[in-house]
Amino acid sequence: MSNKTIKELAVELTVDTVKVCDKIHSRSAFTNQLLRSCSSIGANSYEAKYAQSDADFVHKYEIALKESYETDYWYEVLNKTGDIDDDTYKDLTMKCGIIRRKIIASISTVKKRISK
Repeated sequence: MSNKTIKELAVELTVDTVKVCDKIHSRSAFTNQLLRSCSSIGANSYEAKYAQSDADFVHKYEIALKESYETDYWYEVLNKTGDIDDDTYKDLTMKCGIIRRKIIASISTVKKRISK
């Protein structure tokens, strides 16, 4: 797994997603939703850094986690419509999956600490 932070990975994923969406002109409803969900992963992860409590941290990361699943959904839709080629689709979903696993690990760590 990458040594980069969730925020760093999320910024990279968002930049990659913007570049892909800029090339898709026929599905603005889909690309707008994808850009919102993808950028929300990073925004909520960044907010979690400044959480007011462990519960607030978990809440923000859980939102980021949900947004990562939505992002994967839009990648799949755009792949199935032919707007994202298979290689790009695999690359984006792999990057999103790395972020998701890191978020899950962070949530689990904090929840364990809370329950002690």
